[in-house]
Amino acid sequence: MRIEALHHVSLPVTDLRRSEEFYEQVLCLGRVPRPDFDFPGAWFGIGKTQQLHLIVFTEQTFRTGKALATRDIHLAVRVGSYQDTLRFLRSKGYDENNPDDFLRLILQPKGRAGFPQIYILDPDRHIIEINAAVLD
Repeated sequence: MRIEALHHVSLPVTDLRRSEEFYEQVLCLGRVPRPDFDFPGAWFGIGKTQQLHLIVFTEQTFRTGKALATRDIHLAVRVGSYQDTLRFLRSKGYDENNPDDFLRLILQPKGRAGFPQIYILDPDRHIIEINAAVLD
């Protein structure tokens, strides 16, 4: 077996409309067609072939009560410009000193991973890492 690519990541959500708004307006993902399943959800495209699937699921496992953390389970996406992304997120109300976890950033411009990173939470406390190849 030889894996060619990561096709999709599925995330459970509690409020589909709220999550759709986050992934469309904050992460700027575009929708892709979704089959007519017997449960609610939404699909988004990432790059040329990858996808993010949101699924409303009543038995989900969430990070309830946990703060934004860089080493917990997370989804990472790559952007072209760290600084442009940081300015965009700040225009949406995100700030590294915001006491509201849902609008707080963790910034690692000189990340030990070898590339700059930004961490945020989605509406269901899923951690999103946003990284760039280089610090611009």
